[in-house]
Amino acid sequence: MSSDSVEKQVNTETVEKSTSGSEEDIDIYSFHEKRAGRLVIDPAEAKIEFGEAVASKLKLSEDGTKVLWPQPHDTELDPQNWSARRKGLMLLIITLAAIVPDFDSGIGIAAIFALARQYHTTPGVINNLTSNWSIFLLGWGGLVAVVLIRRYGRLPVLFWSQLIGLGFLIGATFAPNLKTFTAMRCLTAFFSTAPQVTGLYTVTDLYPFHLQARKLNLWTMGFVVSPFLSPFALGFLVARQNWRWSYGVGCMYSAIVVFLIAFFMEETMYDRTLKPVPPRPTTGLRYRIETLVGITGYKMAKYRANWSTVLMSPLWVLTRPHALLIIIFEGVLFGFGIGINVTNAVFLGEAPPVGYEFNATIISGLYATPIVACLLGELVGRYVNDWIQNVSIRRNNGVFVAESRLWACYVAIPLYICGFLVLGASFQKHLSVGSIIMGWGIAELSIMINTVAVYAYLNDCFPRQQGEVSALLNLGRTLGGFAVAYFQVPWAAKHGALQTFGVESAIVTGLFLIIVPMLQLKGSVLRERYSLN
Repeated sequence: MSSDSVEKQVNTETVEKSTSGSEEDIDIYSFHEKRAGRLVIDPAEAKIEFGEAVASKLKLSEDGTKVLWPQPHDTELDPQNWSARRKGLMLLIITLAAIVPDFDSGIGIAAIFALARQYHTTPGVINNLTSNWSIFLLGWGGLVAVVLIRRYGRLPVLFWSQLIGLGFLIGATFAPNLKTFTAMRCLTAFFSTAPQVTGLYTVTDLYPFHLQARKLNLWTMGFVVSPFLSPFALGFLVARQNWRWSYGVGCMYSAIVVFLIAFFMEETMYDRTLKPVPPRPTTGLRYRIETLVGITGYKMAKYRANWSTVLMSPLWVLTRPHALLIIIFEGVLFGFGIGINVTNAVFLGEAPPVGYEFNATIISGLYATPIVACLLGELVGRYVNDWIQNVSIRRNNGVFVAESRLWACYVAIPLYICGFLVLGASFQKHLSVGSIIMGWGIAELSIMINTVAVYAYLNDCFPRQQGEVSALLNLGRTLGGFAVAYFQVPWAAKHGALQTFGVESAIVTGLFLIIVPMLQLKGSVLRERYSLN
């Protein structure tokens, strides 16, 4: 059976389910969760599928061309009704916070040679003992955060995680020995990772479906670009000052983020699907303080999912075939990208024949390459995702299906192959710096495009489990990055960087060919059969 016929069959069954009941059977505030992965966007199609009575109640976008999902409540307490400026401030803060975990982890890359001198060891030991294990713990911290977020809300978990993470980062800054430094750096990673889970929640709390991919692009850019910001900005500092100053700058940035969260960030969690929506327990300044520290969340927890549900929810998502497959694909693709970030400092700093023996200033300058690539990826992804979304809606008679998000992967993978091969050839043949810049930049551009597409796809498939989706993707990419750093440099030293990067790109391409077309063909059936809604 072709993909078109499968989708048509599922769509027809869905329409029959939607229209067979009475008007009272359709709850417009939770319908987008019950029909996850297939949303009626065109108001004319809504009249056909839901009937005139229900369609007349649906709120539309300002231009009247799109049905809003989720449907906003008639209250200013609903974040969907906040002003564009207020929403933009929330998005800015959560994006700045999403930079913190990988930014702090990346400081060790900038200071790797200085740390080796300070603690009388080799850069490889510093890499394996601190960088790799801090990356590993980034993923597991996200799973803990999402459990707490489901019970107590976005804001208190965001605030306390960043405050505790800042405390451990200060500990790393003044660590007297390598054991203390390793412990502080790993604990910083574990606690500070919450924004990389909270962001997807925040975007979907604030923005309707048709704007979510565009806003996800901005938030995703924050954590994709963050590992490169610290080696770029702080490498120049480490070359001229004690390495502790680089961690001091990281503490200053984290402190600014904590300040913004404490004084400007708002709770975006709104229990819109409950009937009636639970009222706020307090108001005014008291509500602000109690919400920030978690008292409000503790009071509201009785209305929300119980502990057994929130603890098991990540596992339930992971057991859905379409979720597991795309997480594996993205985890390997992003993991190899993290591997580039961790090992490029070694390739560029080591003596020939493995590396270029560049000094810290040149290495720091080269880290501008992935930063520019991520900015370009944000621009490309913004228009590519919007175009794919609009074309999908037109082709499906006003209905959007989640699998159309994956068309962006077809743009990303050829760029990924090209970037990895050019980068591998550059290191093996000791080509010019320009070739390193081109290969690295193209690879990071592709990672940015693919990552946004995968986040948007899983967000569409699991509208109740955005945090679980973020946590599992975060875990997948960090586990991939954690593993790569152990074997990439020795492999390249023995067999050449071109083989190393070539095989990595081949693995990603193979996963793409196995997983993405299959999900586009069978994804609608898998969504219906393995739905969590």
